[in-house]
Amino acid sequence: MTARLTIDVWSDVMCPWCIIGYMNLMTGLELVSGEIQAEVRWRPFELNPDMPPEGEDAVGHVGRKYGRPAGEAAKGQEKIAAIAAAAGWPFDWSGEGSPPPRHIWNTFLAHKMLAHALAGYGAEVQTRLKLALFAAHFRERRNVSDRVVLLDVAEAQGLDRGRAEKALDDEALGQHVRDEEALACDMNVSGVPAMVVNGKYLIPGAQEPETYAQVLRKVAAKEAA
Repeated sequence: MTARLTIDVWSDVMCPWCIIGYMNLMTGLELVSGEIQAEVRWRPFELNPDMPPEGEDAVGHVGRKYGRPAGEAAKGQEKIAAIAAAAGWPFDWSGEGSPPPRHIWNTFLAHKMLAHALAGYGAEVQTRLKLALFAAHFRERRNVSDRVVLLDVAEAQGLDRGRAEKALDDEALGQHVRDEEALACDMNVSGVPAMVVNGKYLIPGAQEPETYAQVLRKVAAKEAA
């Protein structure tokens, strides 16, 4: 009998390890195919809640935040990009000409859009939107804190543009995002990705596919007991 699990992923669109962790999770689920099915839902975590509207150059941001020289920060970004490519999700520039520098943005509005997608369209559509936002940020170098960019990406994934625009202005939805961010804090989630299986079992950080498979098997066994 196939076990059915829910996996809530606290993450930020700015976080390269979040897409790496997700890709490894998908590979891990392939390893337990026939044993376990999982519904993945995305929860909000802002890595840079105080980021100003103009954003910040990604390399400069890493250097400033972690106290690293520019050259070391750039090499670190290249290493992460290689890991992402190995996981099956390259960060390769998808536009024309030379790629502009990648920026870091505040993601509160993006989290509101993702919450709207989950509530109004379900987990699969929310995941499609999340992956599209990752692509917009890492591959297309678009400003995912910009309302028009968010609406364009959401509409491209099948969300009604008018409803999506109302969601961005919905104060109750904004409070819902804040409440879920507070829940992450209550659960001692201090970094992302952080995956919580069936609301009880925390898997911190981006793990290898085999680790995800092993943990999910253990959780399924506990839930069945």
